[in-house]
Formats: sequence, C-alpha cells, structure tokens
Amino acid sequence: MTTKQVWLEEKKREKVLKNPKSVQKKAFFGYNTVAEDEKTQHVLHHFNSVARWYDFMNTLLSFGIHYLWKKTAVNMMHLKSGDLVIDVCGGTADLAVLAARKIGPEGRVVVYDINKAMMDYGRKKRSVSNFGKRISFLLGNAENITFSDNTFDAAMIGFGIRNVTRMERGFEEMHRVLKPGGTLMCLEFSKPVSPVFRWLYDFYSFSIMPYLGQLIAGSKKAYTHLPESIRTFPLPDKLSESLRKIGFCNVTYRRLTNGIAVVHLGVKKQM
Repeated sequence: MTTKQVWLEEKKREKVLKNPKSVQKKAFFGYNTVAEDEKTQHVLHHFNSVARWYDFMNTLLSFGIHYLWKKTAVNMMHLKSGDLVIDVCGGTADLAVLAARKIGPEGRVVVYDINKAMMDYGRKKRSVSNFGKRISFLLGNAENITFSDNTFDAAMIGFGIRNVTRMERGFEEMHRVLKPGGTLMCLEFSKPVSPVFRWLYDFYSFSIMPYLGQLIAGSKKAYTHLPESIRTFPLPDKLSESLRKIGFCNVTYRRLTNGIAVVHLGVKKQM
C-alpha cells in the first residue's frame, strides 16, 4: 500500500468536521484540500460521474451488506405512523423507501439532495415502490435546508455527511428543522475495530475498489476518493461529542460489521 493509505490523525479529523473559518477557507476532499467554495462543485461532479452506477456499485463493493446496514439504521429510529421525515443527501432514496414503509399512509419522506442526477434514479425507485406516494424530492444544499424550524419528526443522512463542506453546519441545519423530541440518524463509514480486519479493508479499498470503479463505472478517481473520504472522517466518539455540542441529547452509536459502518442517533432536546 502507498503511504497515502492512512487513517487521518485525530486533530486533522476534527478540522474535517468543524472546518473552522480561516483566511484560506480550505475544505477536505478526500486527502486533498480544496477551496471551501469549490468543494460543492467537486462533489457534484463526483456524483454526476457515478450516478448511473451508484446503487449497483454499492451492492457490488459491499457484497450487498449495505442493505442490512440501512435497514438496521432505519429500524433504530423507531419511526411512527404519520411521521414527517427528511432524508438529507438522500440521493437514490434507499433510506427513504425503507422509512416510507414505517410511517403509514399519513406519513411523508422528503428526499433532500443537491444532486439532480442522483435523485432522478431515486425517482425511478419510487415509481416501482409500493410506498412511492409517500416520498417526494427536493433539490437543495444540506448546509441551508429550505424548511422552517421544528418541521420534521425525524432527520436521517446515510453515507452523505462526509460530502458536506461544513459538516457541523449540516448537522446544525438538521437540528433546526427537527421538532423538539425529534430523532436524528446518521449512518456513515468508519474505522474497523480489528487491526487485521482493518488491514484487509485498507487493501480492498485501495487496491480492488478503484480497479472495479474503472472497469464498471468508468471512474477510478471516484472510487479512490471514496476510501480517502472515509479515512478523513471523524471517529464515533468525536462525532458524538460534536452532536451533543450542537444540542442533541441521548446521543448513542452502534458499530456495524466490525465498525466499517456506524449508526449515530440523537434527539433534539425538548423545550
């Protein structure tokens, strides 16, 4: 493996999460830093290039386990009939379809994403779902959610917060639009617990995934950025600490598949 295939040290991970304002206004995009106002365009280009193959590649590269992760995460939210849910960075709507099953005919899920190409594939999925009438789509930036305060019963984001330029701002916006007592769920990749498993995961991530990305999706770069962005993302304890500072209570997390993925839960404090 090359020297770049590392898990970012703790202090640098905190910068990825907080992205404090500076003269340079830089943001991480994988291991690289780019101008803060350019990261959104990089992310848009990235997902435009993989939108057609996104769901298939997720299934292939995770051996189908991502479906179990998503089902587990949505189940942990304990959604109720009639709930109004926002799926931030919801893209191709996997989480939205799962949530729509839980909320009954009176409930609604809003898929909120900055990338139209990804949502176009989500709309196709909605059209063949038995619960499609409960799902709507809205184009928008996670750092500026265009809904009023205290609107939603639940907010969820799956494998998307890494791509938000100012991650804490994204969480603050989800906190704002949640009703008091509302639930936040964040499903994200993380660092495997076992050193041996981590070594195998690193080898697979940097030696196999980019090759398959080029072979199938025609983009080695996109599937090199993916493992890099995972290795710059804050670890569960630090992310939990940040969520508490934002105003969430009862913050917990659960590792899945030796910590490859982690589900974070938090509740907006009652007034």
